[in-house]
Amino acid sequence: MSDVSSTTSTTTTTVSSSTYSYSSDAADIDWDALIEVAVAAKTAPADAIDVKITENETKIAAYEEMQDLLQDINDAATALRGSTGSTLDDDDVFADREAYLTAVGDVDAESAVVVTVDDDTNVGTYDLQILQLAKVEKLASSEYESSTEELGLEGSLTIGLEDGEAVEFDITEDMTLAEIASTINDQSETTGVQATVLKVSDDTYQLILSGTETGQEIVMTAGDGTDIAQALGITDENGDYANEIQAAQDAIITLDGITITRSSNTIDDVLDGVTFNLYQETGEDASISVEVSSDVSTIKEAIIALVDAYNAYREWALTQQEVSSAGTASDDATLFADGTLRSTNSSIADDLSTIIDSESMAFLGLSYDENNYLEYDESTLNSALLDDLDMVESLLTFQMSSSSSDISLLRRNTSMPSELTLDITVGEDGDVTEVSVNGDTTLFTVDGARIIGAEGTEYEGITFVFTGDESQTVDLTFTSGIAENLFVTTDTVADEDDSTLTDLIEGLTETNEDLEEKADDIRDRAETYEEMLTERYAAYQAAIEEAESSLDYIEAILNLGND
Repeated sequence: MSDVSSTTSTTTTTVSSSTYSYSSDAADIDWDALIEVAVAAKTAPADAIDVKITENETKIAAYEEMQDLLQDINDAATALRGSTGSTLDDDDVFADREAYLTAVGDVDAESAVVVTVDDDTNVGTYDLQILQLAKVEKLASSEYESSTEELGLEGSLTIGLEDGEAVEFDITEDMTLAEIASTINDQSETTGVQATVLKVSDDTYQLILSGTETGQEIVMTAGDGTDIAQALGITDENGDYANEIQAAQDAIITLDGITITRSSNTIDDVLDGVTFNLYQETGEDASISVEVSSDVSTIKEAIIALVDAYNAYREWALTQQEVSSAGTASDDATLFADGTLRSTNSSIADDLSTIIDSESMAFLGLSYDENNYLEYDESTLNSALLDDLDMVESLLTFQMSSSSSDISLLRRNTSMPSELTLDITVGEDGDVTEVSVNGDTTLFTVDGARIIGAEGTEYEGITFVFTGDESQTVDLTFTSGIAENLFVTTDTVADEDDSTLTDLIEGLTETNEDLEEKADDIRDRAETYEEMLTERYAAYQAAIEEAESSLDYIEAILNLGND
């Protein structure tokens, strides 16, 4: 038999541009690698989408941080944007009031009186004298050797204040001095009279009756049986008080020379919004100057808070402009060259450059340092607050001036005009029937006393309140100071509900949701593809193994022929 040689063949398979060589032995083929490469090619678009999602998430986080910092500026500006001629219910520090006390003569002003002032109270200075403090009446009984021995008194006693409600008390023979006091105190909220057992010495006790309201006398009436008040030694045989420790009296003050009498040491009905709490008499030779004025310390704190809020935003904004050593944006500069950031920074700079009546933020002692951080000169700020508070308010706030005292501003929008003339028509019944601007009656609607900017017009969001009863033309002018302008800018850019940043964040969030859905679809299809390949390659492997088995059999037969 002739020699027959056997040759081992080599098979080459190409998948996704990668070439794998393997022998005819099925065990040498890396089926998992083949599948992995094929599936990776299918999922590559999803991986690219993941990168985009991560980029968007980083940008969202940057926008959210920007929004938070701008809202801090907005909050600080809110306290300083209140308006003149407005009924707006803002947290306006210029509406805060404080009473400043100055002693005139030999008196300690801070110890003599505490003055509290409501917001928006009219400012003014008043000369106060405290000539007499209001006092409660106090009565004492006879002295007793014990507070716990039965007194043997039988009868009734009616007690109350002269302008209050009286209560009748039944006194029995077995009651002690302490028990009588306790019985009276059980009804003190009704009668306005309190009872105390005073230990005068080691073996001496007295019952003390005290009114709870100044300027009110205690009234006692005997009932059936023993006259308890006389028996206790509180009244004499004529019914007069036998031992009045302190008489009830009213408070007497003079305000700018006018004598005022009140039953209480708390006087809150002399000046609207002002409450006097009296503690010491000044006498007639001394007085206290009470100046009701704006609370400049609160205004100063609010201005400094605005500076701090701006500087915090400025510090963050600078990180978004940083350049790496390679001349590209640094890793932390997520919003490098971002249009919204650039326009916001420009608007804020414009707001801080606001000029009112030729005055700028320099009037407040504010200036920029070399990095455009705000800094303030405390001496200049203090001088502005103390010497020209009206200019400080004008420079910071929104203000309205009107040719008529019959109109006030209830609400304003973020794009107030500088001037506005309203022609207001009042009917025979005194109600407003029509409001026009340059002859156009569609720009404002009327609802009772309210004049409301029509929806879809530039005046939407503006509401005036008109209290007049005659037709008239009203000329209005509006000015927006630094704080007002900062509020408008930050509100437009960073409001949580409706703003530029909110729209950007929501848009990127929605984009990411769509991208995540696409990536999930790609991976779902790749998973199905992987399952298909796994089944197909398993069939290939089985076929190769079967072929190898047949080849081994044939080789074995051929080799037998060579023996």
